[in-house]
Amino acid sequence: MQRRKFIGSAGLAGILAAGMAPAVHANQAIRWRLGTRLPKILDIPHGGLQGFIKTVKELSGGKFELSLLIIEDASPGANVLELVQRGGVECGFTSPARYIAKDEVFALDSAIPFGLNGPQMDAWMLHGQGLDLLREFYAGYGIVNFPMGNSGAQMGGWYRKPLRSLSDIKGLRMRINGLGGRIIEQLGGRTVSQSGEETLKSLERGNLDAAEWNGPHDDLRLGLHDVCKYYAHPGWWNGSMQYALYVNRRAYGALTPENQAILEAAAAQSHLDITAQYTARNPLALAELVATGTRLTATPKAVLDAAWKAAEALYADLAQKNPQWKKIHASYASFLKAQAWNQAGVDYDDYLHGQLMKAAEAEQKARKSAPAGRHKAAAPKK
Repeated sequence: MQRRKFIGSAGLAGILAAGMAPAVHANQAIRWRLGTRLPKILDIPHGGLQGFIKTVKELSGGKFELSLLIIEDASPGANVLELVQRGGVECGFTSPARYIAKDEVFALDSAIPFGLNGPQMDAWMLHGQGLDLLREFYAGYGIVNFPMGNSGAQMGGWYRKPLRSLSDIKGLRMRINGLGGRIIEQLGGRTVSQSGEETLKSLERGNLDAAEWNGPHDDLRLGLHDVCKYYAHPGWWNGSMQYALYVNRRAYGALTPENQAILEAAAAQSHLDITAQYTARNPLALAELVATGTRLTATPKAVLDAAWKAAEALYADLAQKNPQWKKIHASYASFLKAQAWNQAGVDYDDYLHGQLMKAAEAEQKARKSAPAGRHKAAAPKK
């Protein structure tokens, strides 16, 4: 595998000007470029990308190889969607919600406020028309999309001061992306869209009052807990957040059916791996954050209710203005509504979570009350 990096405008501009270079050489070996602008601090998605590249190579017997291109945010045209669309790279890895300024439908391929959780998103994509509907949408951009990882349910943001009422949102300066940002603005907040590193600097300088990024594992690695002590829950703007693999439609069509199947299988494997890693690591990271002083706070019900009402109004407005949104969101919302009947799963999760939290709290209490320097219990007398 070959790893390269776009530095400045010359390399990226050259690729864009060249258009889709032939990927198949005389010996029929395929060499593709996979572009992403995700920061390396997001180790789980980057690990999934490495796994994807490895799987494609192994399944093809070494005849289908991809080189990873890390796209700098500052580079002209540093937009994975447009880069893949134009043929600057054959494929790209991204969070679709980045592109809601082009069309809010992109959020339905990633995350919307009060939307599907991870398993539900998988079910809608594979067995609820989701993938078919989104494939139709992406065809207009010359792209074939594949789900490739889900970060799971997220927390409700980091705050300098805890949220105690709906009025605390008014004037709040918050880093938040996606449609959740529009809801915060409707509730009176002021939002900005920044990279993780920029967000950390803004918090350190006092230019922000709050921020959301990804979830416990990624937030811990970024260091948000060093500048904000209050970590809210739940993350109503992201019931889950799906990543996607974008493939240039012409490049995909030039592949043999066997290589198309290899690409699909590798994407499915990485989707499972990325999702499972977040499921495994997020709880451990949250426990570590709490142990080092982070204070968990529940988002007030008044805030949740107001956000729900604003989200419903936003979706109704989009349905009137955007035919694509109306069509795809109708399927999404219908699938979500049907999940209300998953009573067994909800009851089980609620009860199990309660029991596990009781056990965790008992363990913490026992550790705090244990005498300092206590060693192993003495062996019983014979």
